[in-house]
Amino acid sequence: MTVTLPRTPVPDAARPLSAPRLRTAARRHGPVLALYGTLKLAGFCSFMYLLSSAGAYRTKDPRFGGGAHAWDVLATWDGWWYQQIALHGYDPKLVHVPGATGMITLEGNSAAFFPLYPALTRTAMTVTGLGSYGAGLLVSILASFAAALGVYAVAERFGGRRAGFAAAGLWAVWPGSGVEWAVYSDSLYVALAVWTCYAVLTRHWLTAGVLAFAAGLNRPTAAALIAALGVAALLELRRREDGVLRPLLAMALAPLGLFGYLLWVGDRMGDLGGYFKLQSGAWAHSFDYGKQTLDVLTSVPVGKFDYLFAYPFPDVISVAVILLACALLPLLLRLRPPAVLVVYTVLTLALVLGSQQIVANISRYLLPCFPLFLPLAAALRRLSLPMLCTLLGLAALASGSYAGYALFELGVP
Repeated sequence: MTVTLPRTPVPDAARPLSAPRLRTAARRHGPVLALYGTLKLAGFCSFMYLLSSAGAYRTKDPRFGGGAHAWDVLATWDGWWYQQIALHGYDPKLVHVPGATGMITLEGNSAAFFPLYPALTRTAMTVTGLGSYGAGLLVSILASFAAALGVYAVAERFGGRRAGFAAAGLWAVWPGSGVEWAVYSDSLYVALAVWTCYAVLTRHWLTAGVLAFAAGLNRPTAAALIAALGVAALLELRRREDGVLRPLLAMALAPLGLFGYLLWVGDRMGDLGGYFKLQSGAWAHSFDYGKQTLDVLTSVPVGKFDYLFAYPFPDVISVAVILLACALLPLLLRLRPPAVLVVYTVLTLALVLGSQQIVANISRYLLPCFPLFLPLAAALRRLSLPMLCTLLGLAALASGSYAGYALFELGVP
């Protein structure tokens, strides 16, 4: 005699839904990731070809744009500092250069570099067994894909799927994009910034607060993101559509990462303004209300390169990027985007263009201004998909020169 036991119904929450969700996510986001990855790979190969053909990296110090192999340059300059932090941690201090009389009066110190990226690099080293170079590159590449998805998600809300594709493609080929696949913190910061803005747009306030907190542990220009979230939260408190508690918690949480690190560095140095003194005295980075930028804008077009930290070819690209950003800003405002995108973009531009720094880096420092992609993406969405891919593909090959070789080999990224 066979007894058939009754079947116990499985609750909906316990049903294996991961596979259908993964298939849906793959159909929706797979083409975006494939487009971004293909464009980046084309630009990367173009960059490596130019670097190998020139061969100059073989004669340079491994810290300053050199190495045994062409790809070693991806972990030089700032990348060297990030690796040192991942391997050895911090030792914040202000050490004066004996007899210094110029602008550089302090010795460089790892405290100038924020902790989130090297911490994730260290974690990746532990989990994967990779060295500091491989782990840092892994973090950057994964973060760059996360940023591409975020740029797509924001642009899709304004111009549809085709505009989202275009915006993700622009993130891959934008001047300065050479650092997206390097041992640099830029991809991680943009990923955090774009998803913070998206969380605000979709009214996930606590998520936005956590992401802004993390961004503040990654780059000092997160001040623009924190202010943008604060303005958006205040506007929400005025409307009262999402209550009071969540926007207030987001506002309170967002600045803790940035202020916490600055205060920690100041405490360890014995000077609360120590971080800013280090930036100014060791790297000649300070807020000069645009004096350096104006000097460059009036010098480069007439062929003069007698300003601080001049690198002719990268500086020409940076001037073009500055002018492009200034032209795109009113086009962005014409789209009437939400306040969080406007405040974030304007303040990021003000922080970058209002600072004294290596001008060649501006094309890289403006990478976080992803809302500027929106007007271009809205225009490019009118193209057929083959035409759009062709245009972006040509830009990707060219980016090997202007976003890779010019930045790492001819300038200082």
